[in-house]
Amino acid sequence: MSLTIATGDDRLSCYVAGREVLRSSPDRPAFAIAKGQPQVVMVRGNFDISDEPLERTTLAYARQDGNAVLLAAAADAAPMLRLSASENSLHVKTLQPGFDRVWVDLVAQAGEHVWGGGEQMSYLDLSGRRFPIWTSEPGVGRDKSTELTRLMDAQGLAGGDYWWTNYPQPTFLTSSLNACHLGSSAYSVLDFTDATRHQIEVWEGSFNLEFFTDETLPRLVGQLSSRFGRQPALPDWAIGGAIVGLKEGEASFARLERILAAGAEVSGLWCEDWIGIRQTTFGRRLFWDWSWNEARYPALPDRIAELAARGIRFLGYVNPYLANDGVQYQEALSAGYLALRQDSDEPYLVDFGEFDCGVVDFTNPAALDWFADRVIGREMLDFGLSGWMADFGEYLPVDLRLHDGSDPMLMHNRWPVLWAECNAKAIASRGKTGEAVFFMRAGFSGVQAHCPLLWAGDQSVDFTRHDGIGTVLTAALSAGLVGNAYSHSDVGGYTSLHGNVRTADLLMRWCELGAFSPVMRSHEGNRPDDNLQIDSSDAILAQFAAMSKVHAILAPYVRHLSDEAVATGLPVQRPLFLHYFEEPLFAVQDQYLYGADMLVAPIIEAKVSGRSVILPGEHPWRHLWSGKDFQPGTHFVDSPYGQPPVFYRPDSAFASLFATLETVQ
Repeated sequence: MSLTIATGDDRLSCYVAGREVLRSSPDRPAFAIAKGQPQVVMVRGNFDISDEPLERTTLAYARQDGNAVLLAAAADAAPMLRLSASENSLHVKTLQPGFDRVWVDLVAQAGEHVWGGGEQMSYLDLSGRRFPIWTSEPGVGRDKSTELTRLMDAQGLAGGDYWWTNYPQPTFLTSSLNACHLGSSAYSVLDFTDATRHQIEVWEGSFNLEFFTDETLPRLVGQLSSRFGRQPALPDWAIGGAIVGLKEGEASFARLERILAAGAEVSGLWCEDWIGIRQTTFGRRLFWDWSWNEARYPALPDRIAELAARGIRFLGYVNPYLANDGVQYQEALSAGYLALRQDSDEPYLVDFGEFDCGVVDFTNPAALDWFADRVIGREMLDFGLSGWMADFGEYLPVDLRLHDGSDPMLMHNRWPVLWAECNAKAIASRGKTGEAVFFMRAGFSGVQAHCPLLWAGDQSVDFTRHDGIGTVLTAALSAGLVGNAYSHSDVGGYTSLHGNVRTADLLMRWCELGAFSPVMRSHEGNRPDDNLQIDSSDAILAQFAAMSKVHAILAPYVRHLSDEAVATGLPVQRPLFLHYFEEPLFAVQDQYLYGADMLVAPIIEAKVSGRSVILPGEHPWRHLWSGKDFQPGTHFVDSPYGQPPVFYRPDSAFASLFATLETVQ
């Protein structure tokens, strides 16, 4: 597949595999440039970004110049932009000093639908909306019409909006079976508000646009997976039962025993507080010095060994920052491994809310290696951890000084990729790739090659449209289309603020969703004492135990899907339209295909006993819990607790396995 540029009469067109992807003419120019004047404010990972570009110039006239094309504002004006083609890429470069803003209009087909953008929380179909690409906190509430969002906006810009995400990516696919990837880590915007064009705004004067086409959507998704890198197959332990998240120090082990006694299938115990806690007004947070806290977890090595003998792994927590009152901060400071202030040689400290941290400078190869070996390798893997949450990565400030001299505005989006590389390098150094598992919420283009598992971040503990349980479906489906095979979420949600707490209804339904995710993991949230937990009542515990059994029984099927992901790049959780390419399904984001053979329609509304379910295709679907066959179409399906709407293909090779779930209650 190669990109070609055709010119004539001041016009240009770009083609990939015979398909026109870009068109520019004097009456409809596709390019404009300007000089940027960015304003960036960061408050604890929340960003307010604006720009007042100067000398915006529309480039309406194109002419051939050897193998390149030059664009100018007028037929007799000096060229201001240069285009050249290489394989499937279009290289774009401004020619005048100071011009570091570029707008490019790509061809859009009538009625075209658009997906991608990384891990989007609110909308799977991006059509008609604008999506800035900048990794950040996703916000709390994420809906400007709600009181919670307004309260959080007043407290450190933290309310967010529909496009805020930990993991943005400037890659999109269309229903015309084309895809485009922006090869730049700069702040950018994917703008689909005009149905006659797809516009990309880039805050950099030199970049590539990569184009992909195919005859089917699965093959196009596979191309993108190959481009960004595929994850290894998930290990058996990660898919063979629930990972129970508890953070009550030594008391966590007694609670685990009660959960096991209730019949839960448990493959891991995740204690993020293994390194100690720090109580703040936000809630129970952790002490960011990455080594075992013996006071909180006495005899932990013995505990880990005892769990391992029972087939239960132990997991922890780490992030790429070091609290300035910790031992490892001093070690990194002495070695020169911390990012510095621009106005001095002092370390740059980031406010994380009532405590400050240094930034380990991953542009320094020695610093990355130190963190991979000294922290993750020795303190975690050698200690006996089988996995961990590799948190954060979105907070790189734009006013610090980096070891390699790079512009923080260009490095900010790249930071989660370096963080993922650090974790993957640590695991590889111990020969445990594909065995130890870390999971991340932050990401950007290229994280796929390093991070084996996504988690959907810090949802509010509710059913709200833009920040509740339903957003984890959109997150998994959107990220899956751009090369991330595996995603999961915190069972029960995480963020509890301003009186917003879990209900039993929410926790019961999230257990169901977790059972039909490749990894099922619970979380106690930021305020455990204020919220219901999986062991807070007999009824909730029974639901968690039953759903953990479902998850364990499905392990052979998930193994098949994981192996398929390695071979083809297809994600485990898939939009309906990936296999049923029909326009009415292009915006469906509240149900998904779990591989090709199973359909899951989770309950993501409060206090309901059923929901409408779309069954696509031309052949019957079998109801998982009753064994009854349903014809294709839309059906209302009763859904008592423990029986979310799930269907499978009767002709599936795994039909006999699925049938055994009828008896799990």
